[in-house]
Amino acid sequence: MELRKMIQLSLLIACAIVLHIIETMLPVIQIFFLPGVKLGLANIITLLALIIFGFRESVSVVALRSILASLLIGTFFSVTFFLSLAGALGSSMVMGIIYTLGKNYFSIVVISVLGAIFHNISQLLLASVLISQIEIFVYLPYLLLFSVPTGLFVGLVVKYLLIKVEFR
Repeated sequence: MELRKMIQLSLLIACAIVLHIIETMLPVIQIFFLPGVKLGLANIITLLALIIFGFRESVSVVALRSILASLLIGTFFSVTFFLSLAGALGSSMVMGIIYTLGKNYFSIVVISVLGAIFHNISQLLLASVLISQIEIFVYLPYLLLFSVPTGLFVGLVVKYLLIKVEFR
């Protein structure tokens, strides 16, 4: 059983890496001078890992996806890597805590939206430390305009996948 779980987690990590790389090849949306707004496709896999395997495994999927994808696209140990990792870990931690403690109260879609919001908050926290300027949080309301619909999209995709695909 442990080997089966390891293989399934490896496949989820591979899928997350592919989605992460595909997303880096998509044109960046630059509306209202906000660079870097993305769909968060790899978060589909993060949320699936959380639901299927649990909190610890989903954080492992996020960490390995972030490291391996950054190695493949050439951003390892760059500012981009650290911002991506901070967002991914922050988002997965919040989704994991909410799912673990409140899955009876919050839908997958709401958990996904909260994860998208905290992805942006985590990135802004790290960016404010790196540039020593808390004023960067002035961008948060604009980022939230995009994180809510992208979180909805990811949550709906995960909800659909859970209904249509057998994950055992």
